[in-house]
Order: sequence, then C-alpha cells, then structure tokens
Amino acid sequence: MKIVFIVLLFLHGLIHLMGFAKAFNFGNITQLTKAISRPTGLIWLLATLLFIMAAIQFLLNKEMWWLTAVNALVISQYLIFTSWHDAKFGTIANIIILVMIIIGYGTWHFSNKYQTEVQASLQQTVFNADSILTEKDLLHLPEPVKKYIRYAGAVGKPKVKNFKVAFSGQIRADEQSAWMPFTSVQYNFVDAAARLFFMKATMKHLPVAGFHSFKNGTAFMDIRLLSLFRVQYQAGSEMNISETVTFFNDMCCMAPATLIDGRITWTDADSNKVKAIFTNNNISIAAWLYFNERGELINFISENRYAVTANKEMKRFPWSTPLKDYSMMNGYKLPAYADLIYTYPEGDFCYGNFKLTGIEYNCTEYK
Repeated sequence: MKIVFIVLLFLHGLIHLMGFAKAFNFGNITQLTKAISRPTGLIWLLATLLFIMAAIQFLLNKEMWWLTAVNALVISQYLIFTSWHDAKFGTIANIIILVMIIIGYGTWHFSNKYQTEVQASLQQTVFNADSILTEKDLLHLPEPVKKYIRYAGAVGKPKVKNFKVAFSGQIRADEQSAWMPFTSVQYNFVDAAARLFFMKATMKHLPVAGFHSFKNGTAFMDIRLLSLFRVQYQAGSEMNISETVTFFNDMCCMAPATLIDGRITWTDADSNKVKAIFTNNNISIAAWLYFNERGELINFISENRYAVTANKEMKRFPWSTPLKDYSMMNGYKLPAYADLIYTYPEGDFCYGNFKLTGIEYNCTEYK
C-alpha cells in the first residue's frame, strides 16, 4: 500500500507538468485544450514539485508529509477546476490523496500527544553530574541481583534517571487473532515513575497506533485504527496496577542499574531467584525474578497484572516475560528478546514478543 501511494503521488505530480509544458509551448500538449498563461503554468509546475516532495517525505517516513500534500492537493484541485473539461478525472486521484492526508494528519496528531508528554517529562528530569553507580550502592541487594547488575555492566556508569527503548515485534489479542507486526518507542522516567509508550502496528493491512501512558500510578491505554478511530481504551484501578507491574518489569529487564531503588523491597532470595515488592503511589506489586548461573535475568513472573477476559472483564492472571539472547547494547549487556505470556487456567498464552532494537539512558531531549 505504501509503495502504491508513493507511485500515485509521483505520477499525479508528473501529470501536472503538462499544464506547465502547454503554458511555455514545450511540445504539443493536446490533452489540455484550453489556453494556459505562463503565470498559471508556473502554478502547474509548483503542484508537480509539491506532490513529488510529499512522495519523498512519505517514503522517508516524515510525519509532516501530509502538510506538503495538503498544499499540493489544494493547488491541484484549483487547477483541475480551471480546466475541468480536460482534467476532471484528476479529482479521483485527489480524493484518494485526501483520504491518505486525513490518515496522515491523524497519525501526526495522535503521536504528537505522546511527544508532548515525553518532552514535558524530560524537562522535569533532574540529573546529578557526579552520580555514578558503585559497589557501595549494591550492598543492600540480594546476591543474585548484585551479580545481574555487574553482569549488565552498570557498575561504574551513571545512575539511570530515564531511559528510551525501541522495540520491534508482533502482538495479538487471543489465540484466534492474527499476529500484528509492530514497532514501538517508549520513555521511562525512574524517579517520577512514568512510562510513555507509543506503538505502530498493522492489522489486516491497516495501520493501528497505541499510546500507553503511566504517570506516577495513573495509567491509560488508547488504541486507534488509522490513528483516528478508537478501538480500545482502558483506564482505572486495574490498569494502574497492571502498568505498575509493567513499569517495574522495564526497570528489571532494560535498566538493571535502577534496581537499587528504595521503593523495592527484596525478600525470599536464594541462588537463582528473588522476590521483589515494588511500591509506588500506594500501589504495591510483587514479582519473582529468576536468574541463570551467568547472572542473566531469564524470567520475570508477577501475579498482580490484569488481563481482559472474553467477557470484557479485567481479571488477574500470572504474567511472565521470559528473556533471552543477551547482547551488548549501548555499552550494556541486555536481553534482546522477550515473550509476553499470561498463564490462564487452560494453559499459557503468548500474546506478544519484543525484540530490542535500541536503548539510551539519561536522555535530555526528545529524539
């Protein structure tokens, strides 16, 4: 669909060259019977350039491509009206382009809400220039957690105040649903306990966008078809608890340095597993962290996360994120792959898998 639309923009733009050519007597343009002045011919050329520019921006995934296309479309339709007898069928192409412009605007407007929240949180983040994670910071931790933090390479590096994570993967609603490929970007803010997650997916060849917002104990999830039509929205106490679990999971899996946090209580430790209780904004959640002999975190299991049942109710089920494929990423050794699994009475259900494609710590500006 993307390639077809790029070709449409490009060819539709080139067709407007006929008006320019007729105005300046470049060749025998019989398709346009009405005389065209040179100033008007330049407007035909401008339409060509704008359509081609919009095609290039769309190809390069520039979010503001639609603004260029709007200008091109307005000019194009004006020119079609001035040569209606010869150019009226160009309106069909403009209608298709208009539909895509509306979708493009919706995508930009929806993602702009996410970007605005991220930028506001970045401005509120306070950094300590000399704050380095040392062995002294690990003294109160269980041995498996200490080993994991050292294995990840976090000791001797700055303490983590925030982190940006990029993923690719696939997700589905239930066993009968088709897998939806997706890419996502999220920013986590440790002290403020905030997680801002934006996902772009494809469902039946149509774009779907999702915005998850968790800010100091309050969360919502907003899923929209074409970034315009809301297909799912969740908020409330169950969502707040679930996203607290997810926020702590991100700390454990993506930012081991944050496990020195005072909001974590460590209990029931042995050589390969530890129980943690994370408390924030009067919400406490518990999770078991499992480690292998190398010190890698290989699973995270919590019974505090909710899932939507078949009858649209929110109910708690064991939730786990088995991890694997540790690799160096931006100076840290981190798991590059995770499955997302709910354990229902009838068995395990894997509803998503995430592949880590990029991570940055202590961000100062939105990128």
